[in-house]
Amino acid sequence: MFQINREKNDLIKLDPRQFHDLGFRERDHLQEWIEKNPEALDPDLLIIQKEFDGFNDTRERLDLLAVDNEGNLVIIENKLDDSGRDVVWQALKYASYCSTLKTEKIVDIFQEYLDTSGSDDDAKELLLEFLNLTEDDPLLLNGGDQRIILVANDFRKEVTSTVLWLLDRKVNIQCFRATPYSRKDDIFLQIERIIPLPETEEFIIDAREKEREEKSKSKVVQERNANLLEFWKLLKAELERRDFKLLDRVTPRGSFSLGSHIGKGKFSFCIGRNALRVELYFRKDEDKKLFDAMHKQKDEIEKAYPKTINWERLNEKKASRIKHEIEYQELDPNHDSFYDKEAWDTWINWYADNMIEFYNTLLPFWKKVK
Repeated sequence: MFQINREKNDLIKLDPRQFHDLGFRERDHLQEWIEKNPEALDPDLLIIQKEFDGFNDTRERLDLLAVDNEGNLVIIENKLDDSGRDVVWQALKYASYCSTLKTEKIVDIFQEYLDTSGSDDDAKELLLEFLNLTEDDPLLLNGGDQRIILVANDFRKEVTSTVLWLLDRKVNIQCFRATPYSRKDDIFLQIERIIPLPETEEFIIDAREKEREEKSKSKVVQERNANLLEFWKLLKAELERRDFKLLDRVTPRGSFSLGSHIGKGKFSFCIGRNALRVELYFRKDEDKKLFDAMHKQKDEIEKAYPKTINWERLNEKKASRIKHEIEYQELDPNHDSFYDKEAWDTWINWYADNMIEFYNTLLPFWKKVK
């Protein structure tokens, strides 16, 4: 890794280091960094517990437990300089233990985590917000496959070969290499996914979705996820046809929103119960600095954007958003639901037209803020 020296127009080599040489420990440091910054692994992860030991008849603890934006549980196992031989077996055990957890139990686990950390937040409300659901929508967690994420500086060959074998058999597992670098007194950390490579992820997702159709998960969840995945693929294809690159590096999933992060903001397409919306969403805006900085430019933004913009500071939540939306029946009087496939062309064209305009208008203002 190199650091750019603007003054000399040159590169400065950064030296790769070992965690133990720098005095860093797995539980006190690497685990804490990922807990506070899960976006280092995936921008759509919500940590719901650490050092989780809620397994019957065992005293084992998994490092971090998370939920992704499809409501799947994510098991995160961290190692330092050496992955060890048994990390895959260890993570698979935890995934099998977690496979039996029901939605109500997961909410309780998350609430315990919030209470322990001194937060006054309600676990169910945060999960609904994270999954972009309303209180009227069913909260269904852990209905699909459990995901496994392994983090280490160096992965042994027996670990990588086992992970590749599991991937070939549709086990949702990823390896991230965490490498510390130093230059004088400055220390840097690079976290990069090495298995599977980002370029191959969409192919793997497609294969996994096909496999899911044959599993005995709830019919409601199965049909919902299949519809969402199909819809987002069609929308992505339309955006590619229009040469709009917002979703170029985004893999469609069975979730109610799809978007791309730019800094701490996320430009998203969202499917609501009664309306479609495009938005600039700030999930971690506890003190509302991001929203307020954008709001200071409100007059300029609304002058540049000819349509109605709703400014939702959401004072009772950590998140905030700037959005433009339309009700289904206002767009098409004959259809009142996202699930009306006859109207999908209408929904897709509205999304493409409005996000392109919304994004191009707000992006210059957001760049000033971020």
